Amino acid sequence: MKVILLTGFEPFGGSHINPSIEACKPLDGKEYNGYKVKVVEIPLRFDEVRSRLIKAIEVTKPSAVLSTGQAGSSMIRLERVAINVADARIAYNCGKHPVDEPIVEGGPVAYFSNLPLRNMLAAIEEEKIPVAISNSAGTFGCNHIFYDLMHYLKESDLRVPGGFIHVPSLPEQVMKKKGPSMSLGQIVKALDTAVKIIAESL
Repeated sequence: MKVILLTGFEPFGGSHINPSIEACKPLDGKEYNGYKVKVVEIPLRFDEVRSRLIKAIEVTKPSAVLSTGQAGSSMIRLERVAINVADARIAYNCGKHPVDEPIVEGGPVAYFSNLPLRNMLAAIEEEKIPVAISNSAGTFGCNHIFYDLMHYLKESDLRVPGGFIHVPSLPEQVMKKKGPSMSLGQIVKALDTAVKIIAESL
């Protein structure tokens, strides 16, 4: 069975939960247009992001890769571009706190997603879920895995579509902060819709 690799991050920043991996879990094993989803959790530890991602790709040999992570936003963000900069506002779970560091020494300045972002946007909008195409994945772990993904696919000459989606925090994570959030059910539906569009495009 052909595979679509779907990744999410472990909890970070003092939270006991990360909506990215929690929203991915219900899709593990689901089939879309002849493609089976394999979900892998990635540690938010600076020196392990790339190695865990590459291992997952080598093991699953996917036809497409979609990575996800959490952001302080009120909507699903389909990320367009990853930049070669690690500049963390808070430390990674390993304690490393990069400032203005390249993710890949000597690597390209940036990579663009090659997922069908416009079709994904339209399909998620049809589900009445707030969504937008974003032109900045930040400079923390989410941009880090997005850049590592696209760089590995390019350097390995793997002609596999790849990209990244930011999902909002869960209500329980922001109740005291009164920040933006989205229900887990909506996030799961958004990812389900995105993966369906990706599978149809392959």
